[in-house]
Amino acid sequence: MEVIHLKTKHWIGPDLLQNALKHYCASDPHLSYVGGLQNHVYEYKQGGGSFMLRLTPATNRTESLVQAELEWIIFLADKGVSVSKPIHSRNGRLTEAVFSPEQYFICAVFEKANGKAAEYPECLQDNDLYERLGRLTGKMHALSTSYQPQKDPRQDWSKNWFLQHIDLIPSSQAAVRASCSNLIKAVSSLPKEEGAYGLIHGDINVGNFRINEYGEITLFDFDEAQYSWFVEDIAVQLYYLVYVYGGKDGKELREEQARRFMKHFMKGYHLEHSLEEYWLKQIPLFLKLRELIVYIGAFRNWDGDEAFSGSDNQWFKDWIAESKARIENNIAIVDIWS
Repeated sequence: MEVIHLKTKHWIGPDLLQNALKHYCASDPHLSYVGGLQNHVYEYKQGGGSFMLRLTPATNRTESLVQAELEWIIFLADKGVSVSKPIHSRNGRLTEAVFSPEQYFICAVFEKANGKAAEYPECLQDNDLYERLGRLTGKMHALSTSYQPQKDPRQDWSKNWFLQHIDLIPSSQAAVRASCSNLIKAVSSLPKEEGAYGLIHGDINVGNFRINEYGEITLFDFDEAQYSWFVEDIAVQLYYLVYVYGGKDGKELREEQARRFMKHFMKGYHLEHSLEEYWLKQIPLFLKLRELIVYIGAFRNWDGDEAFSGSDNQWFKDWIAESKARIENNIAIVDIWS
């Protein structure tokens, strides 16, 4: 196991990894680095199964918050939702702590989700996938209405890590920062109605689920699970299916994609849960919120070049420019509800 230095500036050394694995494995299996921004994720095989080891810097999440996430996942699994389940350590715990000289990390291990990832651009036309995602999301939201955490609950939407780090946006972008404040106030003013507000996944996108040969979806990465309006879980999924369209023809393509997604997604969603039309009309507001979160994230590792001119990813640079303009002018990336 090699020492790895991630963009999050947390050092993960071989001793720390070995100490983490000892909590879960009798042997020392080979680790493959998967990636991570908020967390550091590795894959390993043990006893014929594949597992994901996740190390969460304590500066990002408290152990009680991680445990609340895992408790929520287990609840969903027990109710028949296909999720990547956490496993207990050899000490019978869902989390373990390992320490480096600078800080400590919270360890959790999950069963690896079976199946393959949904890929761009194929997923942009996959109506069956949208309907299945709708049913999965609706079932989670229906279960959320009756869920009572046994210990400390997860945080609410306003404690989202990126919303807590708005200062990552360069101080020169005063209009963006002002728009951020106004947006948070607008979201905060929404009523927390029963059946419309509860614990959500918070980051459903094509990178956070797998599809098996029968078309069944297994969901994972609940690290952004939070109390929020259910419609945010819908808006997040839509955002990642429309933000790929930019430039001159972007608006028309985004609207076409949004109509297609909503038609098939809500068909599946309404089989499990229902939302009043009022909440669906709030989707543009939550699209703005997701764009803000993604925009803040883009500056997490910036090197002082606000235009990211050193990047060779033209799509990213175009998106940054267009996103900045939308945030400054309080415009949703797509709006088919007005």
